[in-house]
Amino acid sequence: MSNNNEKLNGQAKKGRHIINVSGGKDSSALAIYLSKPNFWRKQLGKPLKELTEKINYEYVFCDTKEELEETYEYLKLLESTLGKPIVRLTDDRGFKHWLQVFGNYLPAPNMRWCTRQLKLKPFEEYVGDDLVYSYVGIRADENRDGYVSRKSNIIPIFPFKEDGITREDVIRILNESGAGLPSYYEWRTRSGCYFCFFQRKSEWVGLLEHHPKLFEEAKQYEKFNEATGERYTWSQGESLEELSQPERIAQIKANHEKAMKSERKTRPNRPLVEVLADVLDDEDDEQACTICHL
Repeated sequence: MSNNNEKLNGQAKKGRHIINVSGGKDSSALAIYLSKPNFWRKQLGKPLKELTEKINYEYVFCDTKEELEETYEYLKLLESTLGKPIVRLTDDRGFKHWLQVFGNYLPAPNMRWCTRQLKLKPFEEYVGDDLVYSYVGIRADENRDGYVSRKSNIIPIFPFKEDGITREDVIRILNESGAGLPSYYEWRTRSGCYFCFFQRKSEWVGLLEHHPKLFEEAKQYEKFNEATGERYTWSQGESLEELSQPERIAQIKANHEKAMKSERKTRPNRPLVEVLADVLDDEDDEQACTICHL
């Protein structure tokens, strides 16, 4: 991380500086934070830094065309907050094309072809061979590196880690800037496609309740091979048909509410989004794709 920032200080005028916005809280807060870095450092009680020049950031969003409508609405709000457009990047062939290419195998944590084809490749094509500093919103209170491009001309920079920015700080940035949180954070804590395989059980229930048509569309992608007994499902261990049964929904909700109450009791007086994030993080230990979910 420090080596990358040394490169940044030495070549700030030469390269392009790109913030890849996913529609999630961390990348959105990062874009706002870097628009006035010392202002936000002062607001958050972080050490100020000498600013030799104003960096001209580019904002991009890799659009799979399978995102929630709330995500697109939030991007419009973010553009207004930043006072600058967010460039939409997309692979025109879309998810269904690549699903056929990969033999109708649904993407999974160990085979993230959706991220590669619909997020990373459009971004890499957009930057070409230019020297690019790609700003990543991984926070100081996270222990992960994420899933980023491995092209040698794309250099990841982690400002939040460098400046000690935590989840609490991120929420402050969003609230105090006026952007707030995306509305889907009431039931889901990750941005990305509506059918993302990283969704937890309670988030699938949230999709069913908030977007029943999208839930039904996600069900149509699941496949069952009667000859071999193989099942290709979004949610580990059960199909969406099984998950959507009333008794199963009741069980998932009961487990979720129990965990929420326990988390609130353990660490009271926290915003709902923090409690929800901790509860959902406890439901799985998979590292989501950085370019999709920050």
